[in-house]
Amino acid sequence: MGIGTGIFLFVVGAVLAFALNVQVSWIDLHLVGYLLMGAGVVVAIISGILLARKRQSITTVHSGVDPASGEQVAQRRTSTTDDRL
Repeated sequence: MGIGTGIFLFVVGAVLAFALNVQVSWIDLHLVGYLLMGAGVVVAIISGILLARKRQSITTVHSGVDPASGEQVAQRRTSTTDDRL
């Protein structure tokens, strides 16, 4: 689910709540519309929060020559910072 899904739910809910003039005995379309609009807002907010979270990754590469053997040495180190910790 993403922001597009939240917008879709909100629009469908608004159409059910405000644009339709149909009376159905077994369901209240206005209430369903309001519920869909609320779900759309919640989905859009959660998707926005998840998109705003950044995972920062740092990769460091050191290259050099080993003085003992004369071979080229490449050392790679990757660290990921997590904001939740």
